[in-house]
Amino acid sequence: MVQKGSGSAADLKQRIQSHDAVVGIVGLGYVGLPLVVEFSRVGMKTIGLDVDTDKVEKLNAGVSYIQDIPSSHIAPIVESGHFEATVDFDALSQVDVVFICVPTPITSSKEPDMTYVRLASEAVAARLHKGQLIILRSTTYPGTTEDVLLPELRKAADPHGWELGVDYFASFSPERVDPGNTTWTTANTPIVVGGVTPVCTDLAATVTEQIVANVHRVSSPRVAEMEKLLENIFRSVNIALVNELARLCDRMGGLSMWEVVDAAATKPFGFMPFYPGPGLGGHCIPIDPYYLSWLARRYDFETNFITLSARTNEEMPYYVVDAVIKAVAMQPVALRDASVLVLGAAFKRNVDDVRHSPAIR
Repeated sequence: MVQKGSGSAADLKQRIQSHDAVVGIVGLGYVGLPLVVEFSRVGMKTIGLDVDTDKVEKLNAGVSYIQDIPSSHIAPIVESGHFEATVDFDALSQVDVVFICVPTPITSSKEPDMTYVRLASEAVAARLHKGQLIILRSTTYPGTTEDVLLPELRKAADPHGWELGVDYFASFSPERVDPGNTTWTTANTPIVVGGVTPVCTDLAATVTEQIVANVHRVSSPRVAEMEKLLENIFRSVNIALVNELARLCDRMGGLSMWEVVDAAATKPFGFMPFYPGPGLGGHCIPIDPYYLSWLARRYDFETNFITLSARTNEEMPYYVVDAVIKAVAMQPVALRDASVLVLGAAFKRNVDDVRHSPAIR
């Protein structure tokens, strides 16, 4: 067992700054595993937890299963003893700081599916101890930290008389992982943190600052949750705009939307280039507009513009298929006898991730 201190915020902060604090990462996917590497590299004992036995066995053997994290990054931290992976969630009782990095998909009716967040919250709460900091990192709707995570923590803390912000701590800090991007990584991408109390914010910022130089503090988890949706919906809306204009250019004939965007991009202010494509993929951008629209309906508000943009992007794979059918019709071959080669199945270049890929659709 890891030796615990007094359980106060000051004690936890000192343990974090001295790198004596133990970090637990729940969910060892494309968000959690980079955190494992960075905390282990600075010399902090890191325990990774996942329900997938195969992943855990590979990691403990020094083998990675994520393209952006080569095995050469895993083997040294395992050999040094700074990192170990386990399927035993009782290991959470040994850690000082817990990062929850689990999937947040949508249901078939395009509503938030909080199953993984709820299960992780319950698992963490069952092992909650005095002086522990819990940070939710999964992309989600505003209110999740306080409405989903916090009630579970309180159920565990209240019988002991523990006070939030004094005896235990909770924050939200959204991931900013860009698969395939070798310029902006977990180590150098600025991070936002928002705690349930000012002390929670300070502790979450302090632990994040051990691996990231630029940490931006906000007033609450809801602000941090909303800003993450803004980041991704900003991209969704602008991609939808150029996708729609690309279809108009195609209809008009003799106009290349790519040339139009390149020309507009020569303006040094007030314009950011986005390019049309066959649709959106990955975990976040196709999902997040529906998280926000679902939340907005609870306040009797319709996000018409945002939802329309999401639908425009969802229509692009079908538009591309129609374009291919028209192109085949111009060839001396019947459609049923034609062979079509699709180069690239991932949702973006230079990755092996096919989640929500328009190529698969």
